[in-house]
Amino acid sequence: MPDTTVRTTVAADYFLGYSAVGIIAVVGVLFVAVAFGAGRLLRPVVPTPEKLLTYECGVDPVGEGWAHTQVRYYVYAFLYVVFAVDSIFLFPWATVFAAPGYGGVTLVEMFVFLGFLAVGLLYAYKKGVLEWT
Repeated sequence: MPDTTVRTTVAADYFLGYSAVGIIAVVGVLFVAVAFGAGRLLRPVVPTPEKLLTYECGVDPVGEGWAHTQVRYYVYAFLYVVFAVDSIFLFPWATVFAAPGYGGVTLVEMFVFLGFLAVGLLYAYKKGVLEWT
């Protein structure tokens, strides 16, 4: 039968690592709470009608609050995110590609990944998303 003191010591060491993380989390939450509390106590509060108006880019709010937004800007942002993820995937792939025994497998995986991206880009092109009109 194993010694219970050894198991207790191992368990205590195991949870000691988590207690350090818990203490750091509590200190972080307290730091944020103190910062917000100090800001609330120290800032001046003088509401005026001008301060209570909606402010957006220096333009006084006139008319109704409904505005049309061009969807194509979101599509360009989405395409940027897709290709940014692609570039993030390329760096680890390049390091694994140089390792012995992984060259062929990683090359095929990369071509499959780039194929999916090419199909998505072709789809966006066929739908006219990439046209600036």
